[in-house]
Amino acid sequence: MSVKYLTNRTLFQKFSTNLNKRFLATVSTTSKLEDIYDIVIVGGGIAGSALACALATSNLTKLQKRIALIESSNTSNIREWNPLQGEFSNRVSSLTPRSVQFFKDIGVWQNINEERIKPFSDMQVWDGISDARIRYNNESDKKGPLAWILENYNIQHAILKTLDKDKSIVDIFDNTKVQDITFDKDSGGGQFDLSDWPSVELSDGRKLKARLLVGADGFNSPVRSFANIESLGWDYNSHAVVATLHVDPNIENKTAWQRFLPTGPIAMLPLQNGFSSMVWSTTPNLATKIKSISSKDFACLVNAAFQMRVADLEYFYSQLGNNESVDLQSEFEWRKSVQLKNSDPKEEFPPLVLGVQEKSRAGFPLRMRNAESYIKERVVLVGDAAHTIHPLAGQGLNQGLADVHHLLQVIERGIANGQDIGDINLLRGYSSERYLSNLVMLGVVDKLHKLFGTDFTPTVLARSLGLKTLNNLEPVKAEIMKYAMGL
Repeated sequence: MSVKYLTNRTLFQKFSTNLNKRFLATVSTTSKLEDIYDIVIVGGGIAGSALACALATSNLTKLQKRIALIESSNTSNIREWNPLQGEFSNRVSSLTPRSVQFFKDIGVWQNINEERIKPFSDMQVWDGISDARIRYNNESDKKGPLAWILENYNIQHAILKTLDKDKSIVDIFDNTKVQDITFDKDSGGGQFDLSDWPSVELSDGRKLKARLLVGADGFNSPVRSFANIESLGWDYNSHAVVATLHVDPNIENKTAWQRFLPTGPIAMLPLQNGFSSMVWSTTPNLATKIKSISSKDFACLVNAAFQMRVADLEYFYSQLGNNESVDLQSEFEWRKSVQLKNSDPKEEFPPLVLGVQEKSRAGFPLRMRNAESYIKERVVLVGDAAHTIHPLAGQGLNQGLADVHHLLQVIERGIANGQDIGDINLLRGYSSERYLSNLVMLGVVDKLHKLFGTDFTPTVLARSLGLKTLNNLEPVKAEIMKYAMGL
């Protein structure tokens, strides 16, 4: 017969030394009792470790279920994270109020390094061709920030610190790779049949049996492959370039900026006064050049990308990699002085970029993916294993945390009702809640990418009219922001 419930952790720890060989034999001839888990999470990134943390703090799961977290990389550098003042990681995230509240609920937020959090309540987005602009600002209505910008290291460090407070709740397999995932048919003998439980073979030789296997293992998810779930979507002909910028420290750095260029959007997110994080989505060829030019030219190019007309910016592009030396800073200053004579004096731009943090420039390809299903019997996908989104809206991590939150609720409901937490009928509650929601967000972001990625005149006129109209419709803007904030 199938195992409905495993011995809870308290009893397991108390009586495991007294269990006789007859009981172990009834479980399996090949499985050890200590290698049998209710929940095995593959992938110790933010989504996977957040799920482990949420399960460890839930009154329904922390004492009743055995939980394992498998991470292929060595997390000692995250645990020992001790950042230098004035230096920031180039990988940051924008957390919505809903994500922040979730972290507060599971005890993570109190372990965040508060000195390296930047809340913002002002955001400006504009068309690079027409300069049509929309602004979101909630500083006066006391609803709190639009979002919080913080380094991914800060988040991961806080999660691991929370987990380490009680190491007996979650077994963490650090620096351990998944070698194979199978259904072990040899475990079907005896009194208990575990043959339909996934068996996860690790690089240290252990095999973990999982009542519920969670794939939080990223875009190339082995768990998704094991479950034969196809990932649907496409690659964009775009790469994202990220960097940590040194900006004018005399300007209060409290606004998130994004300009849509024909080659892709460029965003500047505040970190502290004097420091910002950049994400520039552009063509692969241009991305390669942006990463390789001198720091001085890079700073000048970023300023041009936010302030110059598209025709002027294309001239700057043409000079990248040119053997003939061109002083981009002089070109920028001259073209800016000419542009100011015919521009709106009230037009706002980000703080001037003065330089770039050494070795902070990096790039990665952009894609849109959504798994054809988030669940199979005893298997569930969360985060990037389930879906991948363009970074222009800053929603990727927030989607993953929403997955984790809803999966936690489904698991808790299953335990409260006495259900098998690996049963697909229970997991459908998670899938029905998250699949459509993620699909809508993926579709909206993909359409925005395509809408602003063209210089076709009728399209430019239509989208510019839409931006200007929307900017004057405060109630509509408020509803859009509520949706983006997860409220």
